[in-house]
Amino acid sequence: MAEDSRDTSTVADIRHAAKMAKIKAARDRMMEGKTGEKGLILVHTGPGKGKSSSGFGMILRCIAHGMPCAVVQFIKGSWDTGERQLLTTHFGDLCQFHAMGEGFTWETQDRARDVAAARAGWAKAKALIRDPAIRFVLLDEINIALRYDYLDVAEVAAFLRDEKPPMTHVCLTGRNAKPELIGMADLVTEMAVVKHPFRDGIKAQPGVEF
Repeated sequence: MAEDSRDTSTVADIRHAAKMAKIKAARDRMMEGKTGEKGLILVHTGPGKGKSSSGFGMILRCIAHGMPCAVVQFIKGSWDTGERQLLTTHFGDLCQFHAMGEGFTWETQDRARDVAAARAGWAKAKALIRDPAIRFVLLDEINIALRYDYLDVAEVAAFLRDEKPPMTHVCLTGRNAKPELIGMADLVTEMAVVKHPFRDGIKAQPGVEF
């Protein structure tokens, strides 16, 4: 029985190795044609959790590669988040962090103030994107500002199309991304909701939500 078991294991291993060799050969052929490089426009949207978290994950990748980067935080800029503490305390030499929002719209209850904050954030974002030394700019929750028409989506799209340096990456996060941005983006990810503890009365948790 032991001998038969070894024989079966050997056959399975051989089949697995052959299968993986075919997959590797196919992947290698596919990768041969993928040699281009460009600055990407990325959109993270949808009702599910993880849009900003993914954007900040890319910020950390940039820092690990020694790539200068920047964050402009719209809407929830008044939050004292873990990302903000980490980046400003330990990585200020590589990552600029600009919290331009004044809190969620239901907190401020002042449209004129929200519009002014969003426009100030967009002015800062344009300056950072134009800077050729900065390789990646995260526009956190800008989609919310666009959803409420605090900013003109046509202006934002035109700027990204016409003025973004060719090798600069820009990531725009927030639910309800405008079709104009989705259409022009190189990468679009939509986060879906399957389950969320908020529905069960659990409040936002440090380290998970902020």
